[in-house]
Amino acid sequence: MDDRTNFFVGWGTLSLINAGPAQSKGRSGLIWCLLSLVLGPLATFLIVVLDKVRVDKE
Repeated sequence: MDDRTNFFVGWGTLSLINAGPAQSKGRSGLIWCLLSLVLGPLATFLIVVLDKVRVDKE
């Protein structure tokens, strides 16, 4: 494999991994997986920094 292939495999793996922490914070894993394909490590940073989604119970 060349370096370019490794880069895209790593980027895709990161996007799949980001779906887990996003879901654990009450966010859509699919949306964050797709955002991670575009934003990459910046999306990981945002997932870590953003608070959990609060659900109002009445």
